[in-house]
Amino acid sequence: MLAATACGGGSGEADGEVTLVVDTFGVFGYEELYQRFEEENPGVTIEERNITDLADYTPQLQQNIAAGSGAGDVVAVEEGILVQFLQQADRFVDLNEHGGAELEANFLPWKWEQGHTTDGRLIGLGTDIGSMAMCYNVELFRDAGLPTDREEVGELWPTWEDFIETGQQFQEADTGASFVSTIFPYFNVLKAQEGDHTYQNTEGELVIETNPAVRGSWETVTSMAEAGLSANLPLWSDEWNAGIQNNTFATLPCPAWMLGHIESTAGDAGNGRWDVAAVPGGGGNWGGSFLSVPTQSEHPELAAELAILLSSPEGQLAAWNAANNLPSSEEAIDSADVQEFTRPYFNDAPVGQIYGASARELEPVYFGPDNQAIDDAFRAALESVEQGQASPDEGWQRAAEEAERAAGEG
Repeated sequence: MLAATACGGGSGEADGEVTLVVDTFGVFGYEELYQRFEEENPGVTIEERNITDLADYTPQLQQNIAAGSGAGDVVAVEEGILVQFLQQADRFVDLNEHGGAELEANFLPWKWEQGHTTDGRLIGLGTDIGSMAMCYNVELFRDAGLPTDREEVGELWPTWEDFIETGQQFQEADTGASFVSTIFPYFNVLKAQEGDHTYQNTEGELVIETNPAVRGSWETVTSMAEAGLSANLPLWSDEWNAGIQNNTFATLPCPAWMLGHIESTAGDAGNGRWDVAAVPGGGGNWGGSFLSVPTQSEHPELAAELAILLSSPEGQLAAWNAANNLPSSEEAIDSADVQEFTRPYFNDAPVGQIYGASARELEPVYFGPDNQAIDDAFRAALESVEQGQASPDEGWQRAAEEAERAAGEG
């Protein structure tokens, strides 16, 4: 999709007009910011190319960066593939040369550091962070005879063992729905809660067999499948989105950015159906992105200016107000716009307080250069387990073999 739509960034100048292409995935909430940039820069038009599923977006972006053409003028880079691109820094504009060096105060310290290469080049400006909560379907909880008050719901599951027990109670109520949509997103949350790295250590070595965070997370989520809690709906699929619309499942791990996806997918019919409670195990992070400018852009100065606007505290707040993508700016997190924000769609949940508080507890998790390919292997293996095509041990073996190949060790 990205390659077919443009080549070498924006479409170039025609009669003095410039088109800047921005590549994103999921929901970034930049529409008002695009309009503002266009108003402040007459003759500039911004085109956003969005692919919902990161698993589809990432390989296309990797291909376009490697080819030297086809990428947008500004590209969103998810935290899990940032390390890979830091190793290809020559393919990205050093934003220090466009005023980026003066922006350190705009970001949490660890987010700022993550966007730099070891020699100080700045190739990524932080956007959001993915501090965690748990979304739950109020209607389905009521039908199952479970509490619906968000404080009481959070008290149901201080641990993941308690979460699974709650799921079993839900299934026994026979509401016609499943407790979880698919086990893979829970795997993402657990890995981030359990350690400071995942599949690879900071030397790039594959450590899935020795890192207890990976094996422990695997065992926890496959036990959800074995307990019959999953609706077996692949994440981001049409069936998964339909499940949000049709009350097919009752819980979903919710980093702040997930709220926007639920609301846009469920639409008016879902208003008041979902609420937000504490996540089992406390804290955690899923997702968070950066904006980069590939050197293939024909308009690097304008692209850098746009990236700086979108990632500024003001820009992060605009994205928060539009899609509840939690800012990585301490100034923005502390603002009344975040701290006093309640989301009517989610029964006026005080999501600013919920996510703002958990953001303070976040510790960065290291993702190795082969993270995305390994993650894809684990996702496929987990889906095979929950669909009954493999036992947990068989699924693990398949994922481990694929991970070795992805990391060049098999």
